[in-house]
Amino acid sequence: MHLEMLICVILIIPSLVLCSPAKNGYIEARAPKKDIVTIPEFPQDLPAKPDAAVLPTCLLCVCLIGSVYCEEVFPQMTAIPALPRETTYLYARFNQINKIKNKDFADMGALKRIDLTGNIISEIEDGAFSKLTNLEELFLAENRLTKLPMLPSKLTTLNANFNLLKSKGVRSNAFKKLPELAFLYLGNNKLEVIPQLPESLQIVHLNNNNINTITDQTFCKGNTTQYIRSTMEEVRLDGNPLVLAQHPNSFICLRNLPTGHYH
Repeated sequence: MHLEMLICVILIIPSLVLCSPAKNGYIEARAPKKDIVTIPEFPQDLPAKPDAAVLPTCLLCVCLIGSVYCEEVFPQMTAIPALPRETTYLYARFNQINKIKNKDFADMGALKRIDLTGNIISEIEDGAFSKLTNLEELFLAENRLTKLPMLPSKLTTLNANFNLLKSKGVRSNAFKKLPELAFLYLGNNKLEVIPQLPESLQIVHLNNNNINTITDQTFCKGNTTQYIRSTMEEVRLDGNPLVLAQHPNSFICLRNLPTGHYH
């Protein structure tokens, strides 16, 4: 009677087991089955290019403690990404962001600085920044804005140079309600009149607009010659169709006359 013995030999080699019925004193070695990898034949079978809208923010951007840097992101960033709630400083410059929505900064109360310079933003929903009670610096230069949204009350710096702003797109008292605003940059736009300016301003740039008139009340108080606007350090009005010599009493309260080249 022929007896068949089962002999198993396990070698200490990863994923290799020699185990087979022994016949005639010999052991048959069997290699483990390997997974079959399918290589796509056609380009359409390859994985799609990653989309900035679905990638995690801190994979697209550099996230440090309290700061998020999303500059010149690839693939192209066309909207504000979901931000960590503790974000204090956001730099999203030189992307393809085209619109700012109210929900983009909802529950982001820690934000102190937002820099969106060099995008293609043409619209900002009116409440996008209004609830950011700690926001101090807002940079919107080099975009396509035709109007400004409501601004938070603690703002100290606003830079909206090189946009398409017209006076009808800027509320007449938009800046008057900002008691801490010190630096206002609205150069290279299409403004026709100078908006009301808060007493806190130190620097205001309104150069290269379409401003053609100014009154004694724009910077000073026309009914008194004793008023001195001591905080104002620099005013730029060059590049406007404005002849300063026709408005001799408009700057008597300033420590310095407007800088720049004038006709």
